[in-house]
Parts: sequence; C-alpha cells; structure tokens
Amino acid sequence: MKIKIIFIILTTSLFFNCVNKTNSKEFIEQTTGRYLFNSDETIEVYFNENVLHLKWRGVTDIKPLKINKETFFVKEMNEKIQFLSNPNNNKYFMILVPKEPTDSITFNYRKLDKSEKVASEYLDENQFNKALQAYIQIKKKDSLDSALNEQNMNRKGYRYLNDKEYAKAKEIFKINIELHPQSANVYDSYADALKRSGDTMQAIEYYKKSLKIDSGNRRAKEFVKKHKK
Repeated sequence: MKIKIIFIILTTSLFFNCVNKTNSKEFIEQTTGRYLFNSDETIEVYFNENVLHLKWRGVTDIKPLKINKETFFVKEMNEKIQFLSNPNNNKYFMILVPKEPTDSITFNYRKLDKSEKVASEYLDENQFNKALQAYIQIKKKDSLDSALNEQNMNRKGYRYLNDKEYAKAKEIFKINIELHPQSANVYDSYADALKRSGDTMQAIEYYKKSLKIDSGNRRAKEFVKKHKK
C-alpha cells in the first residue's frame, strides 16, 4: 500500500513538473484581460514572464497551476479553470471545469471588452449615472442579485458621509433609492445626508417619505416636528 501511494505521488509530481509552465504568445494575447465572474465582479488574467496570474477579490497575485495548454488549477477557488475559444468569433472565454465528466458546464465567464466596466467599478470611479444604469440592468435580470444589496450600498454611502464627502454620499443614497424605492431606510439615509450637508428643507421632505413607509421612525419624526415651522 505504501509503495502504491509513493508511486502515485511521484507520478503526479513528475506530470506537473513535465508540464511547460510558460504559455505561447498567441495564448497570452488571446486570454489577457478581464472576465465577468458574476454580475458585478471581475477576474483579471495577466501574464508575468509568460506565466499566468490572476487578480480576484482583492488578491492581486494568484498563480494558478498549469495542467495543460488551456487548463489551470486555482487553489484559491479550489477549482480548475479552462480557456476556450468561441468558434463564432474566435474570442476566448473562461469556464470552471466540471468536477465529473458527466456534469454540464454551469459557469461560463465572458471576456469583457477593454472599455467595459461593471457597476461597482463605475461607482468607485464616481461615475454615478453609469453606475445606476448598470445596477438597473442587473435588477432587470435578477431583482434578488446580491450586487443590489441595500445594506451594502448604505454602508458605502455612510463611509463617504462620515468622511464629510457629502456630494458622494448623496449620490450613493440616491442610487439606493432608485433600486429600493419601497424601503424606508433609503429615504432616511438620504435625508440624513441632506441634513448633515445643511439642506434642512430637502431633509424634511425625505424624512417624510421615509415616514410614509415606516411611521415608527422616531428620529425622523422628531426632526420633522422640530423644523416644521
């Protein structure tokens, strides 16, 4: 049994050592770029000295293990990825290799055009109108998509608000209102930003909008009562 295990280990080690870790110029040119990992997240493919690297979820130097010409193992995902060429346009896309030969391909990551961005990237670049339109498109496809999470957007707005970047905070809260018009909290947050930036009249208006949905908002009630004259 021990001899068999040692043989398997040695064979596996020999196989991976024999695989050419570098990649062809054509493969590098075709696969370098950003791929749509989900509706609002990308995975970037780049090469350093002909060796493939990935940027994903804040990690900038993921080094997949090359299995063959187009297939790599990514330990951070615990998945094999494979690059395939679309016969209709010869553009590459990325898939997660099925665990079993009989399994169908369930994840297909499209390569983005160079100018293409996801909603959160527009948001981070303060292109708020483009961010809103991108989020609206996500909502049309799936209103329960995690990219639309109200609380996450609210926290982002309050980070700006606490740094006294009032204009940016208000833009974030306005996006949240567009995405979640039935939520009392989004109007309350926008009213809070208006209040802190000195726009009392507008703040009253949005506190009232919040109260129409949730009449138990004591803080909003007190503010409206105090300034109603």
